[in-house]
Amino acid sequence: MGVRAAFGEHFDVPFGYLNTASIGIPPARAADAVDNAVRRWRSGAANPPEFDESVAVARAAWARLVGVDAGSVAIGSNVAQLVSLVASGVPDGARVLTLRGEFTSLTFPFAARGLEVVEVGPEELVARAPEFDLVAVSVVQSADGAIADLEGLRAAGTRVLLDATQAVGWLPLSLSWADWVVGTCYKWLLSPRGAAWLAVGAGAAELTHPLAANWYAGEDPWQTVYDLPLRLAGNARAYDLSPVWLAHVGAAESLTWLAGLDLARVRDHCVGLADSLLTGLDLPPRGSAIIALDLPGVADRLAAAGIRCAQRAGRSRLSFHLYNTPKDVDAVLGAL
Repeated sequence: MGVRAAFGEHFDVPFGYLNTASIGIPPARAADAVDNAVRRWRSGAANPPEFDESVAVARAAWARLVGVDAGSVAIGSNVAQLVSLVASGVPDGARVLTLRGEFTSLTFPFAARGLEVVEVGPEELVARAPEFDLVAVSVVQSADGAIADLEGLRAAGTRVLLDATQAVGWLPLSLSWADWVVGTCYKWLLSPRGAAWLAVGAGAAELTHPLAANWYAGEDPWQTVYDLPLRLAGNARAYDLSPVWLAHVGAAESLTWLAGLDLARVRDHCVGLADSLLTGLDLPPRGSAIIALDLPGVADRLAAAGIRCAQRAGRSRLSFHLYNTPKDVDAVLGAL
């Protein structure tokens, strides 16, 4: 395994690693920060309040990456957990519209609540949005990298919940118009699994329930760990869940670095590689960092060549991040 340099950071990632949409590879400084935190933990040097800084830094960086105010952002550990705060607050009988094949962490909390969830194709989503109380959709689809019509959804006038998990980190975003934005850390944000965020729009707070109200959601967490009354924070921290410490240590490093990059340049790099692969296979470009191939024997040939990717919805999914290079494209073309 060689060390790759990309956008000013270093990565211990082999050529042919095209599986960021499943699990991202951290920059060396993020891995080192987590390693140092583990060393402090194992030696008894760690002190719980010291992790608050990492939580705050990662929260602010995620807010910057999706284009919202940090005061509107709550923390959790996974997408479904945070979506449940929304699903529990929407009115009884609400109808939810989503895309066919949407990742179920976004849809199952509504279905479990007993709400009607209707799936449509991408060509119908915007046109049918006014018929529903809420649209829940990923900015970029997990299965094939398709990008949602965000401007169409914004103009539709229906409340919108966006899952930015497969977009934030490579796609420039400005999502302050959405009622809710959710996302997790361990894919394109190159962090340990265990941190996620939910941005709550100004008009959506009354529909967002602190379903798991806990000490960390208090106005002064370290002073309100005992006894009633309930003293929740006055902003989106009221929805906070107690943090997974080591995940936020890594996220603080990776997200701060990513938030300081020119995301348009990152997008052009990632999409350029993905589209060049499609062109090399005589397929039309798609303008996404995620592509899905449905070719005879593709999975076996990629595996035999040491290409790391994922099988999703019956196709081979390949994802290109900032540490990938044309050599990765050449490796795939050589295998196919």
